[in-house]
Amino acid sequence: MIAALPLVTSALSSVFGPKQALGAQGATTGATMAATAATGGNSFSAVLASLSKDSVDKMKGAESASIAGIQGKASTQSVVSAVMGAQESLSTALAVRDKAVAAFQDITRMPI
Repeated sequence: MIAALPLVTSALSSVFGPKQALGAQGATTGATMAATAATGGNSFSAVLASLSKDSVDKMKGAESASIAGIQGKASTQSVVSAVMGAQESLSTALAVRDKAVAAFQDITRMPI
């Protein structure tokens, strides 16, 4: 599943260009990017790229926590917390993807 998320970022790069899709503030969170975009600071593609980057980071963190839990280096509570955070992030990314696909389909159905 993690391997599919970079494909979203590369698809955004190919559609919107690498500078727009990746944005200049790659280290900031999605909430900060969304707030900046609402004030006109970044493009929509930068917000989506940030969302996908945050999702990938949470998934990798959950995998690391799971491995540490299996090895006995992390508590059950921290593993469950990391996995639940990754699940929430993945659900958000899937909801955004579904809305984008639905919007694309609506646009393609419009009469010329």
